[in-house]
Amino acid sequence: MNRIVFSVLFCLPVLLLKMGFAQTSVKEPANGVYKISEGVIEKYTPECFREEKADINALKQLSKGNIPFNISDINVSVDSRGCKIAIPLGEGEQLYGFGLQVGSFNQNGLRKMPIVNDYPLNNLGYTHAPLPFYVSNKGYAILVNTSRYTTFYCGSNQPKRKQNIDTDIPAETKLSVEELYQTKVSGRNNVLVDIKGAKGIEIYVFSGPDMLTAIQRYNLFAGGGALPAMWGLGIKYRVKADFKQTDILNAVDYFREKHIPVNVIGLEPHWQTAAYPCSFVWDKAFFPNPKEMVSQLNAKGLQVNLWEHAFVSNQSPLYKPLYDRSGDYMAFHGLVPDFVDKPTRDIFAKHHKDSLLSVGVSGFKMDECDNSDLSRGDARWSFPEMTKFPSGIDGEQMHQLFGLLYQKTIYNLFKEGNQRTYLDVRSSNAFASPYPVALYSDTYDHKQYIEMISNAGFSGLLWSPEVRESNSFKELVMRSQTAVLSAQALFNSWYLQYPPWLQFDKGKNNRGELLEDKEANEQVIRTLFKFRMSLIPYLYNAFYQYQSKGIPPFRALIVDYPEDEKVFNLSDEYMIGESLLAAPFSGNAETRKVYLPKGVWYNFNTNEKLIGGKEYTLKFEYDKLPLFVKAETILPMARPVDFISNDTQFDLTCYVYGSGKTKSYLFEDDGTTFDYLNGKMNIVELRAENGKIMVTRNGKFKSKRFNVIKTIFIK
Repeated sequence: MNRIVFSVLFCLPVLLLKMGFAQTSVKEPANGVYKISEGVIEKYTPECFREEKADINALKQLSKGNIPFNISDINVSVDSRGCKIAIPLGEGEQLYGFGLQVGSFNQNGLRKMPIVNDYPLNNLGYTHAPLPFYVSNKGYAILVNTSRYTTFYCGSNQPKRKQNIDTDIPAETKLSVEELYQTKVSGRNNVLVDIKGAKGIEIYVFSGPDMLTAIQRYNLFAGGGALPAMWGLGIKYRVKADFKQTDILNAVDYFREKHIPVNVIGLEPHWQTAAYPCSFVWDKAFFPNPKEMVSQLNAKGLQVNLWEHAFVSNQSPLYKPLYDRSGDYMAFHGLVPDFVDKPTRDIFAKHHKDSLLSVGVSGFKMDECDNSDLSRGDARWSFPEMTKFPSGIDGEQMHQLFGLLYQKTIYNLFKEGNQRTYLDVRSSNAFASPYPVALYSDTYDHKQYIEMISNAGFSGLLWSPEVRESNSFKELVMRSQTAVLSAQALFNSWYLQYPPWLQFDKGKNNRGELLEDKEANEQVIRTLFKFRMSLIPYLYNAFYQYQSKGIPPFRALIVDYPEDEKVFNLSDEYMIGESLLAAPFSGNAETRKVYLPKGVWYNFNTNEKLIGGKEYTLKFEYDKLPLFVKAETILPMARPVDFISNDTQFDLTCYVYGSGKTKSYLFEDDGTTFDYLNGKMNIVELRAENGKIMVTRNGKFKSKRFNVIKTIFIK
């Protein structure tokens, strides 16, 4: 075994030690980012396929913080089994991240195996987006740059040490199974990382000085956060899988006649001649004139998003050109494209451009790119880990990277055409921050869905807690409120004939047995959807802060308040942008407890002034969003529109909370292209003083998106 112990100050890029053919080095590739390399680095890692270069200029703007240990204290060893890492863990330190975790939030004391899986359960780490990445409330983050299945022991295991034979260790009697096997973490410890089969490794350390800055540094090093097309922040509605062209147009007419805002219509599998596996060819029996249909939908202010997965049917025109560019095992009886290979990605993308983008399609739902459920022996739809691909990558690594590479393939298609989008995907990995893509799941536990909003923000991910059927209208409203207060407001009716608010029960819905009070239900949903549309200017600016500064638009309270012990395990509240705190309801609750961190807050619905550091009781209301506003905020709320178009202008009412002397900002551009990267954008300053709002624009964008028509001061 070749064991390396680092002995270098972390602030210097220094070659440390060489033994045999392996060498260990520490470099600083960007401000406050440290890269540790040991052994023979594998050819295919998440960083190999990063979409954007690190935003060096934005990284330079961040203050460099201290890491609470010396990088010389990180131990790496390589032996015949693989690679092992020990990273210091301080007393009282709290760990978060590992991608889109399900069933756990604070990861202290847990064994985490961030492995891609299509139906995540329990708290082991199986997930749609497995990132070998964690962040500490002490102000740093760690990324282990590997696509191997990796295990993290988060302070729960200790190496053996010689003990004095006379040491008095008191015997303890446990009186329950739970107490007997409970994991306890106390004192200083280590995070142990086990990467079986690896002959070398790269470790990235992202410094703070605080938790938020460490996350910003990771996102900016990945190239900055995603900035979706503005229309993507509206409501997305996916229609029933067997809807035909006329059914879709009728559904859209319903939304427009009822003034229920919808901006994106999603088509499910039957738009293709074959779906499992995919043909990527329009089914003319269902869609006789796709281009005409898309044009009609566009005229009504709607974008079109198509469902697909990447596995290629023998009925597809892609089958022959991809046959020799795919793995030696299939998934859903279709070819598995070797997306590691750029020519393969180009062939796949060209077909999409020529056949789908050419008729006006503006986005895709990329399904089934994770893996068969590893917890079940009968789940066998995906390719096995022993699969070999022409590029040389193996099945294990391909599983971990497949969703990331799929995103890269489709996103580049839009980027090359200077067209922004907002996509859906079921799998992702590290360095995905720049992709305008929301993750989704076939799981449907609402409490977990809320927790996943908080978890996604740690790792440069966006999560969509989609709404399908429910057990009651109350549950449907709770889910709808969560969706409206998330990165993507998605209603997925792929197996429902009618919108779920007309009948929440799946069976009755498909039999046409609609609720007697459906009109009242419509009004509740209309109110929630209109609130979402009112929030678009604020959300759009939050996403620009993500793109330019790496600040997650949705993030757990621990990120902003890392020293507050009351938020260490608080996963069902989260920040939206700089100033909003959301506390969604779940279950059948009539009330819930809401903890507000230090400072002064306001109840969004009542304007009641509340002192932070305390817990309050909030009552559930069908048509009111569970929101709180931080003092000294200017909250711009738009007059709601039914959809966002290229020329939409927003009339704003600015709510000024607190002293009345504060300022805020909006981001203004065309909302649909990448021209903002070349300076065609404005930063709009909103400054409250002397009882009114002063508006100042700085930038080269010639049009106006925002007009302030009213100001309300709330003290």
